[in-house]
Amino acid sequence: MALLAASGLYKSFGGINAVNNASIEVAPGSITGLIGPNGAGKTTLFNLLSNFIRPDKGRVVFDGEQIQQLQPHQIAQQGLIRTFQVAKALSRLSVLENMMLGAQKQSGENFWTVQLQQHLIAKEQKELRDKAMFLLESVGLAHKAQDYAGSLSGGQRKLLEMGRALMADPKLILLDEPAAGVNPTLIKEICERISAWNKQGMTFLIIEHNMDVIMSLCDRVWVLAQGENLANGSPEEIQSNSQVLEAYLGE
Repeated sequence: MALLAASGLYKSFGGINAVNNASIEVAPGSITGLIGPNGAGKTTLFNLLSNFIRPDKGRVVFDGEQIQQLQPHQIAQQGLIRTFQVAKALSRLSVLENMMLGAQKQSGENFWTVQLQQHLIAKEQKELRDKAMFLLESVGLAHKAQDYAGSLSGGQRKLLEMGRALMADPKLILLDEPAAGVNPTLIKEICERISAWNKQGMTFLIIEHNMDVIMSLCDRVWVLAQGENLANGSPEEIQSNSQVLEAYLGE
């Protein structure tokens, strides 16, 4: 059974079909790629999967449950976490504080717990801090823990966003162009982190224009054209697909 399965998704804006009867499946434990040129509907599809925008038609099933009726924060609580093409961070908070914000269902979010069980909150905060530092170590940012997040480079912000996503203990992470605007050294590091997390059991769906990243990381690749499915298959099959080569790889 697919961990994520979307079928018959439609979304139009002002009469223009951004996503037109699109489908996608992500197997548990896989790294799945989603490619296509600018305007193909990739980010719109991500927004539909995470319900940042609602589909006109179609359904999305995550971990055996239909989720298109849920709010984005409810989907995140179910274990589907997404990142953004432009990495988002609270610039005036520290890197460590940004990480700790990623944890779900914190006791400190409840008014009465804050008033009556401060010992519980203190214990939980220590556990979250330890977890955040462990994950910052895993993304190579432990030495930046006390720095303002706004001082990080673009590539470091993407590593922070991925680390923060892991704070939620997700079942699936949607990565929107993790290599975009990142120098080659950090691209290599980001790919190594994704591969290591995947070997530990984490599942990924990745939008990426960098074909070297897609072909080296992914088990399966889906291709969109004008909001519609063009092809899907292994990286080798996609590389040898004449329609894909002509339309998206420039050959």
